[in-house]
Amino acid sequence: MATIHLTLAPLLILAAVFLSTEITAQPAAPAPGPAAPTNITAILEKGGQFATFIHLLNTTRVGNQINIQVNSSSEGMTVFAPTDNAFQNLKPGTLNKLSYDDQVKLILYHVSPKFYTLDDLLSVSNPVRTQASGRDSAVYGLNFTSQGNQVNVSTGFVETRVSNALRKERPLAVYVVDMVLLPEEMFGENKVSPAAPGPKSNSPDVSDDQEKAGAPSDKSGSGEMKAGLGLALGLVFLCLKLVV
Repeated sequence: MATIHLTLAPLLILAAVFLSTEITAQPAAPAPGPAAPTNITAILEKGGQFATFIHLLNTTRVGNQINIQVNSSSEGMTVFAPTDNAFQNLKPGTLNKLSYDDQVKLILYHVSPKFYTLDDLLSVSNPVRTQASGRDSAVYGLNFTSQGNQVNVSTGFVETRVSNALRKERPLAVYVVDMVLLPEEMFGENKVSPAAPGPKSNSPDVSDDQEKAGAPSDKSGSGEMKAGLGLALGLVFLCLKLVV
C-alpha cells in the first residue's frame, strides 16, 4: 500500500499543477467600454410622461443642441421638463398661436446652460440664466425660492415647484415641473416683441380714403383762391365802366 501511495503522489502533484495552469490561463474579463453619450430624449422617454415636451424638443431641434452641448461642455446643463398634464392645462391654443421662433424660445427657456443640484437651487443667485437669455435683448431668467427643502421656480408669470429628478448626475440634471414655464417676456403684460413698432403719433391715423374724401388738398385750396380773385377783378372793371 505504501508503494502505491508513493506512486500516486507525483501524479497528484502533476494534476494540481495542470489545473492551476488552466485556471490562470483563463482570459480576463473585458474592461467596460466608454459610457454612452447622454441623451435627453432617452431620459424623458424612460420617465414616461413627457411626450409633448419630447415632440417640441424634436421639432425645435433644441434636443439635438442639448445632446451636443452637454457632451462637450464642462459646465453641464439643467433641464426643467413639464409633464404632459402641464401642457394639457394650458389655455387652448397657447402653443398654436406661437410662431416657430417663439416655440424655440419657449423650449430654450426650460434649459439652463449649467449643471445644478437641488441644493444648488436652494441658494442660487437669481435670476438664473437660461438658453433663451439675451434673445430680443431680454433677460429670460428663472427665479428660485425655497420653503424648507422644497424648491419653487418662478418665471414672473407662473410659479410652480421643482419635483423629483429624472436624472441628477453630471453632466445633465433633469427635473420635473408640473407647469409649463411661460416666460414673462412672452406672456406677461409687458411682453417683449422682437419687432416692436415705433411710438405712435398723438394725432389719430387717417387712411388714404379718408384723406381723399374729407381733407382738402393744397391744389383745391389754391383753385378757390384764384376763382375768388377773378370775381373781384371782374367787379372792379364793371364799376369803372359804369363810372365812365
